[in-house]
Amino acid sequence: MNSSNPLETARDLYFSGKFLEAVEIWNELAEKGDIEAKAWLGSCYANGDGVGLDDSIALGYFEEAATGGNALAQANAGAFHFMGRGTSKNTEKAGKWLEMAAANNDLNGLFNLAQIYFQGSGVEVDYEKSANFYQKAAELGHYPSQARLGQMYINGHGVEKSRVKAYLWLSLASQHGIGTALEALNGIVADMSAEEKAEGQQLFNTWRVQTIKEAPQVAIVPAPS
Repeated sequence: MNSSNPLETARDLYFSGKFLEAVEIWNELAEKGDIEAKAWLGSCYANGDGVGLDDSIALGYFEEAATGGNALAQANAGAFHFMGRGTSKNTEKAGKWLEMAAANNDLNGLFNLAQIYFQGSGVEVDYEKSANFYQKAAELGHYPSQARLGQMYINGHGVEKSRVKAYLWLSLASQHGIGTALEALNGIVADMSAEEKAEGQQLFNTWRVQTIKEAPQVAIVPAPS
């Protein structure tokens, strides 16, 4: 356990299941204005880890940390406003925070914005914007976004139809257990030519080493309806 860095110590305690001890450290740091500690406290109150579950307190911490530039807190604040957790539902505020999170390459912010524009939840349906957000998250290694992007290439939603690119993103997602991606992949392989399969496999081999793994985060990932 890292005793020289209180934030690292608190994270170690948290992932060891010692929530109360972690919260105690984060409370002390948050009182001194530490942004990351506030983001963690927001997640603790959102999930009831070491404290009573309280969406209002969670949102307060998320917004404080989000204002300080914490991308994860920005994504979570957006999710809370979108779902009406700890406050009344407000898609305008949700969009503001999610846009900030996406600009900071937060995977949840990118994914949630993609969903919102795909489904037209509080905004006009915009498949092109949706595909762009999915693409950015997919390239950063976000498996659900890879699966959704693959589907968009199958259907031509916001992108030009391409079995090769669908093969690429669905293959990347399916290797990490995304069942819908594997099912969709099996559905297109039979219609692909040998040349398409070879090109798709070459792209897959390239992107498999380029995409990064998601960093372990405590985050809220809403699925807008």
